[in-house]
Amino acid sequence: MSDMEDLDGLVVVPPEQMDPRPLFQAVDALCQDNILHFGESTSEVSSRLVQAFYRIQEQAHGLEPALRALAAVCPLFDLDPDTPANGYRSLIKVVLSCTQHILHKCRYVTSSRRSLFFRAAHNCAELEAYGAALTQLRALLCFAQRLLTANRHGDLFFRQERGLSEEFLKEYSTMHKGCFYGRCLGFQFTPSIRPFLQTISIGLVSFGENYKRHGSGLTDGALSTYYGVAASSFFISGRYAIDPELRGAEFERITQNLDVNFWKTFWNITEMEVLTSIVGIASTTVRINKTLTVPPKQLEMPLCSDPHLTVTINPPVAHTGPGPVHMRLISYQLREGQESEELNAFAKPEGPLSLDLHLRSRPGPLSPDLIIHFHGGGFVAQTSKSHEPYLRTWAQELEAPILSVDYSLAPEAPFPRALEECFYAYCWALKNCRLLGSTGERICLAGDSAGGNLCITVSLRAASVGIRLPDGIMVAYPATLLQATASPSRLLTLMDPLLPLSVLSKCLSAYAGTERVAVEDRAIEKQSAVSQVKRGTALFLRDIRLGAASWLSNLIEGNKEKSSAETVRKSVSEAALADEDTINRHLSLKSRTTQDLSRHQYSELSVGQLTLSQQNAQRGAQTRSEGDTGRNQPSPSSLSVQSSPGAGAPQSPTSQQEQVSFFLTESESDHSYDTDHATHSKENIPPVHLAEDRSSQLSNPHLLGFPEGFQPLRSLNGVANMTLQTSAIVHNPYMSPLLAPDSMLQGLPPIHIVACALDPMLDDSVMFAKRLRSLNRPVTLKVVEDLPHGFLTLAHLSQETRNATGVCIERIRQILREEPPAPPAGAPRKHRKLERTHGKTPITEREIGA
Repeated sequence: MSDMEDLDGLVVVPPEQMDPRPLFQAVDALCQDNILHFGESTSEVSSRLVQAFYRIQEQAHGLEPALRALAAVCPLFDLDPDTPANGYRSLIKVVLSCTQHILHKCRYVTSSRRSLFFRAAHNCAELEAYGAALTQLRALLCFAQRLLTANRHGDLFFRQERGLSEEFLKEYSTMHKGCFYGRCLGFQFTPSIRPFLQTISIGLVSFGENYKRHGSGLTDGALSTYYGVAASSFFISGRYAIDPELRGAEFERITQNLDVNFWKTFWNITEMEVLTSIVGIASTTVRINKTLTVPPKQLEMPLCSDPHLTVTINPPVAHTGPGPVHMRLISYQLREGQESEELNAFAKPEGPLSLDLHLRSRPGPLSPDLIIHFHGGGFVAQTSKSHEPYLRTWAQELEAPILSVDYSLAPEAPFPRALEECFYAYCWALKNCRLLGSTGERICLAGDSAGGNLCITVSLRAASVGIRLPDGIMVAYPATLLQATASPSRLLTLMDPLLPLSVLSKCLSAYAGTERVAVEDRAIEKQSAVSQVKRGTALFLRDIRLGAASWLSNLIEGNKEKSSAETVRKSVSEAALADEDTINRHLSLKSRTTQDLSRHQYSELSVGQLTLSQQNAQRGAQTRSEGDTGRNQPSPSSLSVQSSPGAGAPQSPTSQQEQVSFFLTESESDHSYDTDHATHSKENIPPVHLAEDRSSQLSNPHLLGFPEGFQPLRSLNGVANMTLQTSAIVHNPYMSPLLAPDSMLQGLPPIHIVACALDPMLDDSVMFAKRLRSLNRPVTLKVVEDLPHGFLTLAHLSQETRNATGVCIERIRQILREEPPAPPAGAPRKHRKLERTHGKTPITEREIGA
């Protein structure tokens, strides 16, 4: 929803400009009026409506003073007065957006409740869902208030190992989330994006059901099946489309329980040839679109300090040994070198052979610019093919060739493999820029999400080795702190349909190398993700036939169980609102159906309990990761390169007796470690809903920061399958650049950050920009409103996403068109604009850098 959108006569303004009291007073008055009206009826729906209005009224009374208190201090956490953005502001915006929707629904009920066409049951279900959402948002505000008092001044992240971060993970594992994935799905985002989110959620739960039926273990034979089940999922998606409560409950179950391989498989569906062909029709047509495979050979790179000296860059070796690096070259027009035999030697065919319908023409001149792109996908999924639609637009708008790197993905290739491949690709592009259609005068690194992280860390590597840095970096919603550390924006993972905390945690665990992967899976990963997708596409027609048969079978079985459905039907939202003593009563038909989809066994180990074999296995994984990190240092070269102080290799523990922790502490920021818990590399979060834990929590609600008498709603799907990592690798500045020492960050080139106000990773961008600003490094931060994480992949979906993509293009253009620094006195250097004029037009002093 836009900042000034008119919603039923009510103008929404930015949170810092709005007094919430009139809004909550209007909601309270309408709730009271409807309570009096429906209280006169004895029907079941009227009774549910009264309870829903009572709940909304109760939560509104508790939210309003907390919201005003938070709004008074949230400007203190902004980057600057011109950039009003941080996680506290985002929470306020989400709460106000939810309350606005409730006000709109209350007004509708008040005006339509006497109509013959008034759908009481439908409106009751919506009010129950938004009431549940308001309850959970109140719990998040309680956490935000505790973060506000516990954090250092201006710091958005909780900097202690235990405490609030661990507590939030425990609470998250049991809190009800289905209300945010059903009727309330995407309420905080712009209306144009909500139909897409609903389509994604329906596809996700349908695919998840088929994934569960086929089993969750990856084998060579089953791999193709997982891509093929997308076809059969279409035939069972109908019930999720018409039943928001069932969809929300199943979405919650999937996000809590399924492993990273499921998300890897689901996200890679976007790379199926059938889907990419459809998307390609609406995308910009480009002249060059080649996939390249660069063999692992040593590169000799000149040093910035003395171009006559070189340093040797070794090929990637971490985890799987030397291997080729895959890339994609995209260019809107044909340029010199792009059709050369030397470049074609690296090219490989992609998909079926196709005819080139373009007229053969003379290649254009080399572009002075080159964009090197690293794609997002949580380090575990997608390739450049998923990001190709907006990259084509970039190539047209910026008139520059784009080299997008298809780095190896976790969990099969954890840190630092992706960083090694991206850094090697960067060095290869510097040496071979003329083959790519560029002179390399201006080079920009660009990436989104995980790719933004790699843009920053590749630049840190380049600075530490002493080779040429990019002229600038454009990162969109980057991840700069790869730890489950609590921050106000990360509280939004409770409701974000694209980035739930449990999914984020699984991706980070996979990249950190703590996700166990079978040996045979590693062999499968050696194939490119695109090749894996192609194999699944071969079974598309077969799965349509099987899916149709499954759909008919489900339809027949569903009709058998549907007798007297109206008398036994009870919404999941209503069940979630029930008191705890009624949760274990007779379940509805819908609840039984949801539970039958998956039976998940939860470990009830207390914190720190691990078998000896688990500890040994995890310590072995940690040792392997640390060894790989050691190989990630600058390669031995023909020249001994002396690094500047603090700009060398990342600090890492030197013995296994040192404590490793998933959480950053103040002592660890100074690279000191405690030795009390060195034997633990992973901890299972204890089920908070156990009788003894539950009783202790209810007896002392202030322990969790909740007001007396208030508790968030609990999930009916059990405890989320989440783990706490304690691997020292997450403190590595090449993995979490926010933790890099000042001496490393001072070597970075200008950085332009584009973030989302409603993104759980917003605080990563704000705090990283603050670090750079404190070091007087050139950095800009632009925050777009009302869009989700990953808006670049939705660039063609709505006007809002197109505008946000245009912001990224403009930031890259600033990097590519920025004039170089003035040359030293006595050594004038022509500007590239002067070189292009060939003396045909007058040249000003500004153009030659005088």
